Amino acid sequence: MICPACNSDMIDIEYERIELDYCLKCHGVWFDANELELLFEKMGAGENGLTLDDVLCLNETGTKEKGRKCPICGRKMKKTATGKGNGVMIDECTQGDGLWFDGGEVGQLLKHVKRPSVETESQKKVLEFLGEVFKAEE
Repeated sequence: MICPACNSDMIDIEYERIELDYCLKCHGVWFDANELELLFEKMGAGENGLTLDDVLCLNETGTKEKGRKCPICGRKMKKTATGKGNGVMIDECTQGDGLWFDGGEVGQLLKHVKRPSVETESQKKVLEFLGEVFKAEE
């Protein structure tokens, strides 16, 4: 896959059925449709009632940030803010192909995701993996 931000080749990263495309140059991440939900499920966020709909606003957000084209369908993606207030600005394919996170945005999003008060071993492994790959800070 070609990176929608810098046009470099991306690599596949796979962990427990979550397969993401990652750009080594700009550190952006592509989530195919439903992969973010799967990530939340692995983190146990679904147990707290958190879904993708809770994270994404429904309306396009105005920004001066450069627009991106979907690496799957080639159409312009819409800018969407996660959460409320100072959320993370991500690119969402209007055809539902997936989500694009610029470098560091996955880590920023994970800071806003509610996690269970007691994490299972599986959840800890997922968070460690994401922390290593996407520079997510606790």
